[in-house]
Amino acid sequence: MKVTPKHNERVAKMIFGSFYPHYVTKVVKKGRTEEELHQVLEWLTGFDSQKLQQLIDDRVTVEDFFKEAKLHPNAHMIKGVVCGYRIEEIDNATTRQARYMDKLVDELAKGRKMEKILRVEKK
Repeated sequence: MKVTPKHNERVAKMIFGSFYPHYVTKVVKKGRTEEELHQVLEWLTGFDSQKLQQLIDDRVTVEDFFKEAKLHPNAHMIKGVVCGYRIEEIDNATTRQARYMDKLVDELAKGRKMEKILRVEKK
């Protein structure tokens, strides 16, 4: 699918705290933990659990969430299809970063090993 400007705007204006509980439910239902979810989100954004809770409490949008984030240098290694969109073909930075997050949560829920999810490079 092709990402439209309307789609980009809708993603940017979503409230992070409105879908975060769905991430928790998804990973816990599949046998993973909220702590593992936080580890994945911290790897991607630099936000620890306390900062994530503050952002949820402040009702920040996805756009503001990623403006404040310090994206991991290996985030560009996240590839594939999520929600029908090929991540590496998404031009809008905010939408691409949101799909990075979705992809990592999907991988965690599917039982992928943490070192693979966190794109640990072999030496």
